[in-house]
Amino acid sequence: VQLQASGGGLAQAGGSLTLSCAASGSIFVLQTMTWYRQVPGKERELVAGITNRGVTHYADSVKGRFSISRDNAKNTAYLQMNSLKPEDTAVYYCKALAVIHDSTYIQPFWGQGTQVTVSS
Repeated sequence: VQLQASGGGLAQAGGSLTLSCAASGSIFVLQTMTWYRQVPGKERELVAGITNRGVTHYADSVKGRFSISRDNAKNTAYLQMNSLKPEDTAVYYCKALAVIHDSTYIQPFWGQGTQVTVSS
């Protein structure tokens, strides 16, 4: 399973960006998709996640500003980031839990990071 993250870039404080994470490959079941972020010297932290039934959860730091969604037909998750703050600057990673064909267990898969930089 490959995860392709895109949509990062530079935004001003108060602005918006939308990240996409597209999963491809030998997917039998694509379960929870999650966005994490990491800044140098700090641990990777969970930002938002969404189950394949649309149940969402968010880090307190982004509640009310970020919105996660997914298109199951496209195996793609989105992270709409509004009211961006300089402290949102990080490399954003997507993660998916999936069952691949000819397998019976759930595995985690990670995409490459996409840089989000928010200027003040």
